[in-house]
Amino acid sequence: MTQIIDKLLTARETAKALDMSVPTFYRHLKDGKLPKPIRIGAHPRWPESEIIGVIETAKQQRAA
Repeated sequence: MTQIIDKLLTARETAKALDMSVPTFYRHLKDGKLPKPIRIGAHPRWPESEIIGVIETAKQQRAA
């Protein structure tokens, strides 16, 4: 059985994937438009699959 590991992204990597600045990323996070992070110690990380999900949801809403 193959297990797929979901890459954990930093805030900077996540903002880059969403093509926005880090301050804008944190503003969207505060407004609840983005998923809450997983904390590894004191470090927030976002699963890449959840960020892809945000992009896919935005694409579906655009088409509606």
